[in-house]
Amino acid sequence: MFGWTLHGDGRTVAPGKVVAPGERLNWPATVAMGVQHVVAMFGATFLVPTLTGFPVSTTLLFSGLGTILFLIITGNRLPSYLGSSFAFIAPITAAMAQGAIGSALAGIIAVGLLLAVVGVVVQVAGLGWVDRLMPPVVAGAIVALIGFNLAPTAWSNFQADGIAATITLVAVILFAVLFRGFLGRISIFLGVIVGFVYSAATGYFGVENPDTGLSPAEVIDQAAWIGLPQFHVPDFASPSTWSTIAMFLPVVLVLVAENVGHVRGVATMTDDSVNRYTGRALIADGVATMAAGAGGGSGTTTYGENIGVMAATRVYSTAVYWVAGAAAIVLAFSPKIGAVFNSIPAGVLGGVTTALYGLIGIIGIKIWVDNRVDFSRPVNQYTAAVALVIGIAGFTMQVEGFEFGGIVIGTVAALVIYHLGNLIARARRTGADDGGPIPAVGQMGGDPEA
Repeated sequence: MFGWTLHGDGRTVAPGKVVAPGERLNWPATVAMGVQHVVAMFGATFLVPTLTGFPVSTTLLFSGLGTILFLIITGNRLPSYLGSSFAFIAPITAAMAQGAIGSALAGIIAVGLLLAVVGVVVQVAGLGWVDRLMPPVVAGAIVALIGFNLAPTAWSNFQADGIAATITLVAVILFAVLFRGFLGRISIFLGVIVGFVYSAATGYFGVENPDTGLSPAEVIDQAAWIGLPQFHVPDFASPSTWSTIAMFLPVVLVLVAENVGHVRGVATMTDDSVNRYTGRALIADGVATMAAGAGGGSGTTTYGENIGVMAATRVYSTAVYWVAGAAAIVLAFSPKIGAVFNSIPAGVLGGVTTALYGLIGIIGIKIWVDNRVDFSRPVNQYTAAVALVIGIAGFTMQVEGFEFGGIVIGTVAALVIYHLGNLIARARRTGADDGGPIPAVGQMGGDPEA
């Protein structure tokens, strides 16, 4: 597992070559690149617990541990950093609004377990069944509604300090459009820093904690440089937990898409044989997510920021990720760092989440564009339209004491509309072939030949 071969002279990457997963540069260069990957994931990984109220240091700890678990389960053949998944923000936020961190953790564990099961099936049967269950129009709708479902939360934070929120949002956009490469990829993190500095300079550094009577600055000052993260225990006994778990389950669809995309991206840049580790990658992310939920951390996923760093450096060595995972674990044992991120004012969060939640939604739309989804077909139109409105409006439904939110209802709606619509289209076509009534052109349109 640890038998990396030295690439070239150990210092440089030859023109037109890449450092393969089983290779490495010399250890000083490897350590430096590992630290660079920590910087790349830092902003997004910290942002998720900051937005949801989860312990920052605990989330960072399980991010590092999850990365190491991922490397072990994939046989040290697939480079990846596992950071906090944005897809968990919506259900965690809903659960935390009711003060139910234990139920939220139960939901995270359920997602991890289901993802691991999907990984086992993929390992045995391949990815074809996933593509049939979630064709691009369905997958895109589900991903989009997860992001847009958070829009009211962004507006609530924005109203706390409109000026700070606007400055933060403008900074995020400017960093994204003015810079290329690494700085452009961490535009959200840089925007938070700009908003944070503005809030501190104008005296709005956050509100006093009513329980402790301490201001954010006092909390940071009193926090120790070294200490244990704050752990929490999942709660499977509460009556509300099972409806919370149902709210979390659609997140699996996002994690499957992210992991599959990550593996295919690495395979394209290194070796097609990497694709055979897709099942292991899903299992590994599932196990890492379950571990995080068991201790109080947020769910994990493969990170696009780190994929960008690999593409820019052409270094795909798994040795780099062992360094990154270890560095994240070390940083997790600094309560002062967690206190700094917990002190970010609500207005700053409102500005950055206005962009961030929208970007999550745009990822879903990009799935439609990349796969050339035909929206002239009514079944595709209604699959997307109904699911998005349910997610954006935040529909809720009570079923025998269980409350299901917009993400669950929208996901079910997308799956039912698409598959039922195409089933009817095929039945109508079969009826026409047997001499039955011929449907009008475009009447259903869900099936490719309907």
